[in-house]
Amino acid sequence: MNFLIIDEMHSSLIPLLNSIGIKGDYKPNIKKEDVAQKLAGYDGVVVRSKVFVNKELLKYADNLKYICRAGAGIDNLDVDYIESRAIKIVNAPEGNRNALAEHTVGLLFSLLNNIVKSDKEVKAMLWDREGNRGYEILGKTIGLIGYGFMGEAFASKIVHFGCRVIVYDKYKNGISCEGIEQVELSEIFEEADVLSVHVPLTEETRFMIDDEFLSKFKKPIWFINTSRGEVASLEAIIHHLSSKRMLGAALDVIENEKLNTFTENQKITFDKLSSFDNVILTPHVAGWSYESYQRINEVLVDKLKTEISA
Repeated sequence: MNFLIIDEMHSSLIPLLNSIGIKGDYKPNIKKEDVAQKLAGYDGVVVRSKVFVNKELLKYADNLKYICRAGAGIDNLDVDYIESRAIKIVNAPEGNRNALAEHTVGLLFSLLNNIVKSDKEVKAMLWDREGNRGYEILGKTIGLIGYGFMGEAFASKIVHFGCRVIVYDKYKNGISCEGIEQVELSEIFEEADVLSVHVPLTEETRFMIDDEFLSKFKKPIWFINTSRGEVASLEAIIHHLSSKRMLGAALDVIENEKLNTFTENQKITFDKLSSFDNVILTPHVAGWSYESYQRINEVLVDKLKTEISA
């Protein structure tokens, strides 16, 4: 079989594909507008986020059997249309879950201990100990929304820091891991000191974290989002930071991550968000470690091998 690879991938991918009888055609520099015609004849395609895979993109894909998403999320795939064509979707959340969990732990510690803020101040010759007094994770209640690969990996790490970990997942029942409690959403609102979001981007979760949602928390919270930017409204986050109902926010993702395409309103919102000392922003790198870059390939190819031999 022949697979077209349209995004930058770790160099291990081609030999891994070869080991299961697949020839990889590596074209990471292909332009978006050229992908559709290029897909003709290929058995599979490997994508990251260069294109949205929909009916228009697949109109010449006359032989396509597999779409491999080199990562966890599949929000850039028109799943309904792809499945109507009987094309298999293979993604790799197992490949970067540890990287994301470690990054999220890092954001949590940084947020509660003013690490980013104090670093900037000391480099600017300001030595403010009292203004950077931190909070301990010990004894805090960490609320998670979403308990898939990412949420579970994060929970499994922080549970060892002496905090209470409570989880809400609308689509899972019977979560029974040591030290982790499954609760109703109302208990997240009632008890959480920290909220960390680990849900996929769907029509149901798009801007789920809005002003109304955040207003339901009984006490001020720290907020962490390492899922998808469009899950949380930046305007709502700014409003709750301004009112001190949010103690700080750490965001690895934002609504529009192509910063040079901001509308005027998006630029105003981003500038407001960036002005807060208790906001940490990272460029969608939570699952993007050197190790996960290679591990994603291994997971994809292992899953492909299973699919092909089924």
